[in-house]
Amino acid sequence: METIQIQLQGEYVRLCDLLKLAGIADSGGRGKHMVAEGEVTVDGQPESRKTAKIRAGQSVECRGIRVVVASK
Repeated sequence: METIQIQLQGEYVRLCDLLKLAGIADSGGRGKHMVAEGEVTVDGQPESRKTAKIRAGQSVECRGIRVVVASK
């Protein structure tokens, strides 16, 4: 599984935006669709909230890619 590390610029990032930043989704709208289709897990648990607040220390997985979120 490929792992990507993203550094936060603020306190949190919305899940759909994180998928776009990591290059998994080509747009925020596509990221929302991926979440709605059940393709995304946060810390190993399925996540259905498209705009869930992802904070430092959490990890997101989608389509064989793990995104680790780090603080600035």
